[in-house]
This record gives sequence, structure tokens and C-alpha cells, in this order.
Amino acid sequence: MLEPFAKPFYITQPLLPDIDEFNEMLKEIWASKQLSNNGNMVKQLERDLSGYLNADYLSVFSSGTVALQLACKVLRLSGEIITTPFTFAATAHSLVWNNIKPVFCDIEEDSYNINPDLIESLITQNTTAIMPVHVFGNPCKVKKIQKIADKYGLKVLYDAAHAFGVKVNGKPISDFGDISMFSFHATKIYHTIEGGALTYKDPYFKERADSLRNFGIRSLESVTEPGTNGKLNEIQAAVGILLLKQVEDEIKARKEITNLYRQMLKEIPGIITSKDMEGVSHNYSYFVIRINKEEYGISRDELFDKLLEYNIIARKYFYPLCSNFQCYKDLPSSSKLKLPVANKIADMVICLPLHGRMRENDVEKICTIIKAFHEG
Repeated sequence: MLEPFAKPFYITQPLLPDIDEFNEMLKEIWASKQLSNNGNMVKQLERDLSGYLNADYLSVFSSGTVALQLACKVLRLSGEIITTPFTFAATAHSLVWNNIKPVFCDIEEDSYNINPDLIESLITQNTTAIMPVHVFGNPCKVKKIQKIADKYGLKVLYDAAHAFGVKVNGKPISDFGDISMFSFHATKIYHTIEGGALTYKDPYFKERADSLRNFGIRSLESVTEPGTNGKLNEIQAAVGILLLKQVEDEIKARKEITNLYRQMLKEIPGIITSKDMEGVSHNYSYFVIRINKEEYGISRDELFDKLLEYNIIARKYFYPLCSNFQCYKDLPSSSKLKLPVANKIADMVICLPLHGRMRENDVEKICTIIKAFHEG
């Protein structure tokens, strides 16, 4: 008889800095008497992150959502933007908050990313940009997307919330598109508790973004445009500085756990595991499986409920689709007929617990429980 986990086994567990090192950083902040407004910790974090991500220019923000909203302002986007429905709510919401209409494009079944072969059919005279998402850290087909953007004179804004540290054939993910956004929420592989960043090649983009995150203030006596309060504070920046030293070990640990999951689940009928993409240095942000009910015996939703009975807190990422939200269901591009793959995948996927502190026997127990459901 399999016993449930004694405590809830959550989808992830945040990486935490060494408490003694963090206390030393706090002493520096206390001595500086500066808690916000682009202090030394924020400046150091931006330098460190620029180096790690190989970004020409980088700005940090209070959240990835704010970063994405301001990226639209920096690029002066308007009208319509083509994006994916298979993503977190913030992707589409950031557009609507800028009075931009999201146009949903169907996805690829293998990568879960926007299908570039369908983008051109959605371009109209009102289209100003493409906003693809590197879903679960899997890079989009960046060359195809850029070729389309260049052909029609469109901007490319990447939602790289999951893709921290990912590389494609040795090139950092931030090299692609006009701007990339990274999320530093505590659920991410690297975080600042709450936070986010934008990377750019154009120094003007950084200058404008830095102004927009600080109410549009350019100097003590100059406010050039309506901005917002999107600043990261010094304490959260200190967390980010320390965690940057640990993120490579976290990625290595997650890779080992991912490979163990794959090994233990590969023989179970109806369980489709994710695979590494050729030429990609992955960060192993999530471990995603698809459930084929006909072969496995129960649906994704039934598996989700049964896992809860064993105190395993999985997630149905991403369900429901953004296109099926009440606030977007009336958009023409939200039609299920136009998004058959996304709707199919959203009913099949489930993310299993994954973080660097998991033990081998944790993975073995989760997989044994999943196997038992198939065997009845």
C-alpha cells in the first residue's frame, strides 16, 4: 500500500541564499540607508545579470509582468500583436493593459511554442509585433520568426519568463528579437523573490525603460512621459546577487532529476515525457508530461486529482488557455477551431514537482504512484 507524502509535495521549492551571507548583505544595505531607487545592490545585480546572460543592456523590475508591460511601451507597440494562447495569463494581460489586441496563434505539438508557419496568415495592417513565448524554457524557432518579422517590418518581443540561462547553439536566448523578458518570481529557477528583467541590444531601450520604471522621471526636474513604479528594491536585489552564484548547481541538479523522471516513466503506456532539444542548453525549469487517456487509462484531470490524494501538488500548465479566459473568449482568434493543437495540449499536459532539493526516492515514489494508477 503506497502512503501519501507526509506533507504537501509542491510543484517547486524556491532556491534560497545562505542565511549568513544574506545577513551580511543586509548589513551593507542598512549601512547605506538606501532601500530602493536604484541603489548599489540593484546596480550590482544588473551588472552581474548582464554578464551571466551575455546581454548588452539589462534592466531589472519589480515583476516580470511590469517588465513586459513596459517593454511594449519601449517598443511603442500598438494595434495587434500575435502571440500564443499556451502561456501564463500575464503574457496576454500585458498587451491589453497597453490597449493592444492579442491575436492568438496555434502552437507546435512537440515544443508547445507558437507555430511560426501559421503567423503570416494572422498578420494584418494593424499588426505591430510578434510576442512568442519560450514555453517551459524551450526556445522558439527564432530564425523563422525573425525572418517573418523582417519581411513585414514587425518588432519581436520575447516572453522568456521560463528561459533564464538557456542557450541555442551556444548563443544566449537574449540574443534574439528586439527585447526579451525574464521573470524572477520565487517559483522560477532563478529569482529575486518577485522581480523581472528586460534585455536589449539598443542602449536607448534601456534608457527609456529605466525612466518608465521610475514614473518617467529623467532627472530631478524632468518628467518626460507617464511612467509607473516598477523598481526592484535593494533587499530583493541582494537575494538575486547571492542566488546567481547557485543557479548553475540548481540547473545541474534539476537535469539529474529530469533524467531520472524520464527513465522511470518511459515504460508506462500513455505517458509522453519531454525531450531535450538538439543544440539547446536547457535550464530544466519544469518537468512536463502529456497524458494519453486511451493508453494510460485515466485522463489528465483524473491523474491531477489522484495525485492530490497523495499530497503531490502538480500543476495543469497551461490550462485553461488564455484564449479560453472569460475576458478573451470573444476575440476572433480565440476560436477553438483556429487553435486545435493548443486546445488538445492544454487538456493533456501536467507538470510534476521539480527542484534541486528533491531526492532520488522522492522521484521514485511519485513515479511509482503514477504507474500504479495505470495498472489500476
